[in-house]
Amino acid sequence: MWLRSHHFDAPGLQAAFDAEHEAVLAAEARRDRLDKAIVAMAADSEFTPVVHRLGCLRGISTLTAFGLVVEVGDWERLSGASIGAYLGLVPTESSSGQSRSQGSITKTGNTHTRRLLVEAAWHHRKAYQTPGVPLRARWELAPAAARARGQAGNRRLHQRWLHFTERKKSPVVANVAIARELAGWCWSLAVMDE
Repeated sequence: MWLRSHHFDAPGLQAAFDAEHEAVLAAEARRDRLDKAIVAMAADSEFTPVVHRLGCLRGISTLTAFGLVVEVGDWERLSGASIGAYLGLVPTESSSGQSRSQGSITKTGNTHTRRLLVEAAWHHRKAYQTPGVPLRARWELAPAAARARGQAGNRRLHQRWLHFTERKKSPVVANVAIARELAGWCWSLAVMDE
């Protein structure tokens, strides 16, 4: 590791560096253990079928899918049109008579779920041609209808990125809009019959 190649002449500086480096290694090991435990829970729980269906979308690995499923809970109580508002991914609005002004997103709802979707939305920016090995492996766990729906969602979300790029929208603003639409695609896969 590159960090281990650093050595300092001052003993105090070296001791501080070594202590912080050990803390980083311990945190990484803890994160890895927790990730494995979460993957194991996701593979054998009441949420497993939905996790597998959500995994058909780019940017939504097992950890992200399990986080979304556990945080949202009952997807049936929402609709494709309402999930964006439920998660705070819709713009604020100020209206008076004929004038209408939209602002930043409302940020209501579950912060963790919103962050997961915003992070996943960035994956749709790159061109979508042939699905990579990790995505194909997740597809193997899902029913054919979910794979087809995921494929359609992946293509649509990338097309939306192209549209925002052509309009010279800020990438951050575009990504939040993609995250809002991604929430709708997640909803459609979550409520899909098995």
